[in-house]
Amino acid sequence: MPEHWELRPGQPNALPNKESQESSMKTLLLMRHAKSSWEDPAVTDHDRPLNPRGLRDAPRMGQLIQQQNLTPDLIIASTAQRAQQTAYLVAEPCEYHAPIDSTRQLYLAAPHEYIAYLRCLDDQHDTVLVIGHNPGLEDLLESITGSYQGMPTAALAHLRLTITTWQKFSANADGQQIHLWRPRDL
Repeated sequence: MPEHWELRPGQPNALPNKESQESSMKTLLLMRHAKSSWEDPAVTDHDRPLNPRGLRDAPRMGQLIQQQNLTPDLIIASTAQRAQQTAYLVAEPCEYHAPIDSTRQLYLAAPHEYIAYLRCLDDQHDTVLVIGHNPGLEDLLESITGSYQGMPTAALAHLRLTITTWQKFSANADGQQIHLWRPRDL
């Protein structure tokens, strides 16, 4: 019997199954916003919209999320126009029907800002999709997995975290990267 499992009086004589252990872990989906337009130099960085490729890629990534049975309990997105458009274009094909949590805190955020935001989440949310920006997302992914992987626009990382409460999320979170999808690979 593994050391961390103790049988106590009145407790059934069985170990928890793997499925119940995994269902209590948190799943984090990190997605970089889809490709944005640089066409109008008068538009501020925060207000840049998606370009045609971004408008095509975002719904494809939403379909992928649904096909992988990863529909989130919560979508969080930066308030930047390109992140907001990405969130709404992902939500419908992945069958997400709740409100999207929009926060300026994630606009060009560093890893510690993503972590601070995630640590405040309600634990009812087991699967969370965060739509943000580089370099913060790449740096956050590296801090969780221990290895650098580039996240081009609309890339999606699927992470399984060995935490059962968001308050325990940290830069050193013991997380396993399940997959990193890039639109060009679909």
